[in-house]
Amino acid sequence: MDPILDLMPVVATVFAVPQFLPQLTVVWRTGNRAGVSWSWAALTSINNAGWIAYFALSRLWTALVPAIAATVLAGALAVLLGRQAGFPLRPAAIAAGWAAILTVAALLTGRAGLGTGLTVSFILQVAPSVWTAYRTHRPTGISRGTWTLVLAELLCWGLYGLHKSDPRLIVLGFTGVAASILMLIRAHSTGQPTGEGVRS
Repeated sequence: MDPILDLMPVVATVFAVPQFLPQLTVVWRTGNRAGVSWSWAALTSINNAGWIAYFALSRLWTALVPAIAATVLAGALAVLLGRQAGFPLRPAAIAAGWAAILTVAALLTGRAGLGTGLTVSFILQVAPSVWTAYRTHRPTGISRGTWTLVLAELLCWGLYGLHKSDPRLIVLGFTGVAASILMLIRAHSTGQPTGEGVRS
């Protein structure tokens, strides 16, 4: 069983690299952003930039690939959402402030402090997506493909965290699994008509 669990970062990479492409495609082609949170996209990009540093310091080289992909693609999604609906000033200020906090934590406390900050921030990262999806009457802009890939990737990280007794990866993994399931349930209950999303 151990050799299989040792491969979890590689499997996670397979799921992680393309995971934002379905959501980007939905918003780009249809302009439908109903139920899609700008804060989620922006914080995902910022936090994954932090995970790049954490994984590099931990010498988890394979993990750099999905972290870089998520940083770039989630950032592109945030820009696309902002261009379509306008950049929400308060969430943008919060995102910028959080980026500054992570930078200071990394400089002052190194890998351990950065990892702890990122673990906490992941809960803050996924909360806007769930909040927006459940506040939106018809969140037809949610991509099931993206959230299925997020679920698969973070399940891999949760299992790998258990295998390596890394509490940060355990929390990251299973918080993401819970959020993904909630998002998929909400997307599954959605009808076809297009609606306007709640910006958050």
